[in-house]
Amino acid sequence: MENNVFEEMAKRYDSEERIKLAEVIVEEIKPELQNSRSKSLIDYGSGTGLVSLELADLVDSVLLADSSKQMLEVAEAKIAHREIPNAKVLYSDFTQETPELKADIIIMSLVLLHIPDTKLILQELFHILNKDGKLIIVDFDKNEKVTHPKVHNGFSHQELKKVLSDVGFTSIEMKTFYHGERIFVNEDASMFLASGIKPV
Repeated sequence: MENNVFEEMAKRYDSEERIKLAEVIVEEIKPELQNSRSKSLIDYGSGTGLVSLELADLVDSVLLADSSKQMLEVAEAKIAHREIPNAKVLYSDFTQETPELKADIIIMSLVLLHIPDTKLILQELFHILNKDGKLIIVDFDKNEKVTHPKVHNGFSHQELKKVLSDVGFTSIEMKTFYHGERIFVNEDASMFLASGIKPV
């Protein structure tokens, strides 16, 4: 196959490590999307769509929202290249301004750790969700070895559950599902999946 621009762009962004991690995350999220074929999904902080484009056939529509235009250009190239009819992209940073959107499901994969005000972004996402909508978060468990000026060093289950509950989510579930070597700022780390429902 000839090397097209899409392949070259994606290669730069989608390292082998990132792709492998995304595959693990996709497999963990899939069971959460059972019976969601009629539902709309927003992937907030989608990056190049490594996670959500693999879920597109499980839902009615996928909106990849990100604050990086370059990432979204790669995502758009993938959508065109793979002919995914129900996926679109949106250049937006919900921490600055929340667009008038509604969705049945929102996923946030390895994004929360980059957002300084955890509660604020969760409130914004709660607002966007339809009633009975579901928020799915994948991120790193709290990790004392990680110190980085720009990211949280993971999240404790107890603290994140409390924030989700304070925001208004119910049926909150959280479990650690993966341990990997050097996956979090070059440290060994574990990832969790948390979910919550916006009550009717």
